[in-house]
Amino acid sequence: MNIGFETLRWIGDCNGVLELIDQRLLPQRVEYLKCENPQTLFEAIQTLAVRGAPATGVAAAYGVCLGLRDFFDRASIRQAVEQVEKTTAYLATSRPTAVNLFWALGRMKKAAIQFAADNPNATIKTLKQFLLSEAKTIENEDKQMCLAIGRNGQPLIPDGGTVLTHCNAGALATAGIGTALSPMYLAHQQGKKFTVYVDETRPLLQGARLTAWELTQAGISAVLICDNMAASLMKAGKINAVFTGADRIAANGDTANKIGTLALSILCRHFRIPFYVAAPSSTFDLSIPDGSHIPIEQRQANEVRGFAGQTAAPANIIVYNPAFDVTDAKDITAIITERGVIHNPSADNIRRCL
Repeated sequence: MNIGFETLRWIGDCNGVLELIDQRLLPQRVEYLKCENPQTLFEAIQTLAVRGAPATGVAAAYGVCLGLRDFFDRASIRQAVEQVEKTTAYLATSRPTAVNLFWALGRMKKAAIQFAADNPNATIKTLKQFLLSEAKTIENEDKQMCLAIGRNGQPLIPDGGTVLTHCNAGALATAGIGTALSPMYLAHQQGKKFTVYVDETRPLLQGARLTAWELTQAGISAVLICDNMAASLMKAGKINAVFTGADRIAANGDTANKIGTLALSILCRHFRIPFYVAAPSSTFDLSIPDGSHIPIEQRQANEVRGFAGQTAAPANIIVYNPAFDVTDAKDITAIITERGVIHNPSADNIRRCL
């Protein structure tokens, strides 16, 4: 399925560059940010020029290639692997919550170590080519994952009904057509008629700036609302289902997602509305038993004091700005993955699926 834009793309050979849609500029301008080294990518991740758990993971995989881009070819394979280890350790400090970042970096590091063990006399160029191939494989897997989530979740989109989504879990958050928005894209392609209510998603308005832009680009009926309007819509019977993405899912199904997701899950429980989470298997962190172990990123105070350089609050006001909250598994109707739909998420149900 063609959505008309590429969230990220690698240009050139193993000494090429990574280009990212600079999501800080949307929807006013569509511009690509060129990353020629890990430092530029680090800043892009930290400042949300690229964001969304799957997209961040794919970008980080290419970031490992950037770490070797200007590495001198006369170095030993051991020195190159050490450089990979430095790059992965560095990029892992960019953001703490989304597990796909660490999953992709770990996979690239492991691949480099295994390649060096199997090919001790290989050239640096051969290692670069191998790692670029691995990063491209991660990108292609992400695209296929998005389509599979869409196929598995599409039957849950109510024909003639309405759904609500929070933040952005669409194509801009992945290398493909998204996670939470993927079922909507496929349902629209198949001729279903439905309307998507889009939470603006304070404080950075990813819903208003990104999701609303994506859906209108695709010709999907969308209505933008303030975050605090969801309850009144649900009470009025105007929401048939809620779809969100995820940044990390614990072994028991507790799910971290953009701040405000927890409130939606509680509202859905109260009004008996299905609450669906769409995420790939790489978003599951089976090393932690529940959501209390998920690290929650605290972001800059000025994101809440104002927006786009305009101040809306006293400059010295104390601000609490967590980027994510954790939804309890008991309030999730199902988790839609590329491997199937996990109804009534629990440790046992998740293990059976994954």
